[in-house]
Amino acid sequence: MTLVDFDLQFKEILVGVDEAGRGPLAGPVVAAACHIPPALYGHEILLQIDDSKKLAPAKRARLYQELTKLPIIWCLGYACSAEVDEINILQATFLAMRRALAKFNNQNIFVLVDGNHKIPKIRHPQQAVIDGDAKSLSVAAASILAKVARDNYMHAAHNLYPHYGCDGHKGYGTAQHIAAVKLHGACKEHRKTFEPVATICGGLFV
Repeated sequence: MTLVDFDLQFKEILVGVDEAGRGPLAGPVVAAACHIPPALYGHEILLQIDDSKKLAPAKRARLYQELTKLPIIWCLGYACSAEVDEINILQATFLAMRRALAKFNNQNIFVLVDGNHKIPKIRHPQQAVIDGDAKSLSVAAASILAKVARDNYMHAAHNLYPHYGCDGHKGYGTAQHIAAVKLHGACKEHRKTFEPVATICGGLFV
């Protein structure tokens, strides 16, 4: 079954939701909500869409640019590192998803959300789809939008905090990143409840 075939099973107005950034030591978790009108399903750009994790960074970035030029409806939602620390990463992910869906609040839609958790506190009917970014066109498109938007955010964070190398590892816990935290301490983009940042910094942050 193709990504398009999966979405064509549904008669409702579909909005796919996915996130990026649950695992890193630094930066926000970013969610995207994306509706692709069925009239576009055969578009040459959409035929190239796949789970963002399966795409090379350069192709992912190109598809992001092409997607955002199409007459699709999409929105991003962010939950910052402080919110991750305050309410935990799962709840911060749901928060980012609700923020991404805010653009659709007054519309009658059906939400397909990647993973095995439904999004709490939304009024829309929804279905959680395990590996949704590899099954659904709308979820796969959302995965690209969320991933590239987060990568862009981390590139901008690198300009403020260049010694961490976030333009390369995007906040994930690489050896280089952990060594930089040991040397320089942590900044406001770091998640102070995530290990090994919590242990290295002992609760002291710059």
